[in-house]
Amino acid sequence: MSVRHVFEYALLRVVPRVERGECVNAGVLVYCRPKSFVAARTHLDEARLMALDPAADLPGVRAALRAVEGVCAGGEAAGQAARDDAGRRFRWLIAPRSTIVQPGPVHTGLTADPAAEAERLLDLLVR
Repeated sequence: MSVRHVFEYALLRVVPRVERGECVNAGVLVYCRPKSFVAARTHLDEARLMALDPAADLPGVRAALRAVEGVCAGGEAAGQAARDDAGRRFRWLIAPRSTIVQPGPVHTGLTADPAAEAERLLDLLVR
């Protein structure tokens, strides 16, 4: 039997027009403290986003999603966050913001494989 660890996750949502309250799920953030694991998996359904707002800034949304992935990955792609541990990077990414790409509420679960959990949640909640 595999040892399961507590993990946290949040959806990444694209909110093209805040005044309408509509959003498209575009990714998941997964953090598992015991494994020092943080990752973002993204998938942007451009057709769905354009149906909500034909004037949506697709290159800007793509860049924002790539930036989240970069912060999770660490290294040079993380910018100033490169020096932070996985937990600090996750907490920074889930902080409420009023940009077009926003984190949803944090949820918890148990997993033996946080990377596989990220893929499972992406398939279940985003694709």
